[in-house]
Amino acid sequence: MSTLQAIILAIIEGITEFLPISSTGHLVVANSLMGLNEDQFARLFIIVIQLGAIFSVVILYWKRFFSFGDLNTTISFYLKLLVAFLPAVVFGLALKSYIDQLLGNVMVVGITLLTGGIFLLFVDKIFEKTETAPDKPITYMMALKIGLFQVISMVPGVSRAGATIIGGLIEKLNRKQAAEFSFFLAVPTMLAATAKDLYDNKDLLSNSNISLIILGCVVAFVVALIAIRTFIGYLTNHGFKVFGYYRIIAGALILFLLALGHELKMQ
Repeated sequence: MSTLQAIILAIIEGITEFLPISSTGHLVVANSLMGLNEDQFARLFIIVIQLGAIFSVVILYWKRFFSFGDLNTTISFYLKLLVAFLPAVVFGLALKSYIDQLLGNVMVVGITLLTGGIFLLFVDKIFEKTETAPDKPITYMMALKIGLFQVISMVPGVSRAGATIIGGLIEKLNRKQAAEFSFFLAVPTMLAATAKDLYDNKDLLSNSNISLIILGCVVAFVVALIAIRTFIGYLTNHGFKVFGYYRIIAGALILFLLALGHELKMQ
């Protein structure tokens, strides 16, 4: 993997991680287009650079993560994140081999991008009553249900952010609150995924590879900061429809290229 390829992948990660358009789907396709589909380090790289995106959430919402003025509220915040995170642990371990097979199938990415995009066209109408709803306390049961929606995003192309935000809307959170809880939940989820992959693939690490990972994390951090700020404002005021149209176009393009015989795959 070259430095330019690392920067491109990190930019894609930073832009897409917190938008309902599937960061995994975009990175799988980008890896394939850049000829990195058989590069084992490239697979590790696109997971580890999530650390940069994670850090952007912690920085933007540092008062939520490190405010200990009200200890009970802080403990409750972390416990609810833990409850929401647990379904991903259980199902991730149980379905790991199946998930790994799906990660190598770009057709799955195309189909899920397309179908998910069609669904997003109707989300604003379905949940229009929650647009201006006041913030409401998130209970442990609500956190668990949102965590179950995160499990759906293990299918590449579904979008972790999109699934968890929809889960929040179903629990009658407003758009902003649902999106922010989705960001918070990303922290333990992506930390665990990164730690596991680093441990499983520690033999792939070298001085040059570590330098690329550090560069990727920095780029993903800066881009994610901008993306989160922009997304929250846009989502609150305009809803999901534009992301639906984007997903439909991206999914249709992938399926069209596959139909023409282009080989897009990641192993």
